[in-house]
Amino acid sequence: MAIVLAYLCLAYVIVLGFFHPLHRRRAGGDFKAYLRYFGAFFVFFFLVPCILLILARGETAGSLGAIGLGAGRPGRGLPLVAVGVPVAILAGWVGSRDPALRDFYPFSKEALHSVRSFVSFELAYILLYYPAWEFLYRGVLFFPLIPAIGLVPALGVETLLSTLYHIGHPPSEVLAAAGAGVVFGLLAFWTGSFFYTALLHAAVGISTDTFVFLRFRERKAG
Repeated sequence: MAIVLAYLCLAYVIVLGFFHPLHRRRAGGDFKAYLRYFGAFFVFFFLVPCILLILARGETAGSLGAIGLGAGRPGRGLPLVAVGVPVAILAGWVGSRDPALRDFYPFSKEALHSVRSFVSFELAYILLYYPAWEFLYRGVLFFPLIPAIGLVPALGVETLLSTLYHIGHPPSEVLAAAGAGVVFGLLAFWTGSFFYTALLHAAVGISTDTFVFLRFRERKAG
């Protein structure tokens, strides 16, 4: 685990220093910049840590299951998703009415200009970014810490780190990220998997983008 944590420190430097869209928009607009960023986030924060964990522990199912990568307790997780997704969509609608969030999302403003671009962007968002995000914060930086330092301190670590990554986002989202860190961490612990929190997190983000997109198209048509 120490090897993985050391690697993650390096990965943060690489992703933020070389792939974050703020540094790479000139290479082809914000649409391509964010697609590169999503891809890098998936590779550096999902694929490579998985490989390192497998190599370090010498077996697949136990290594990945120990960090919440798996079905966990579907008897808890699936009903949670069924109830939580409508709530997440409502949260996305509420968020889309916040002028600061409306200006900030979606990440790519180029994606707003056509249905095809928007759908492509959101697919990359949900398939590459959200799984890697939840794997990182509600998986590898959470589950292994629970037996080592306890549930509450582990919640504190993943919540602090995931909230800090939101610095530069609208203040309302930074506050929401702090609350979500605790709630999603508890839900991941309760279900034994970050898979369900990834679905809920994605539902909030995708619905926020979608409501902003629909509002943009309506204003453009009018």
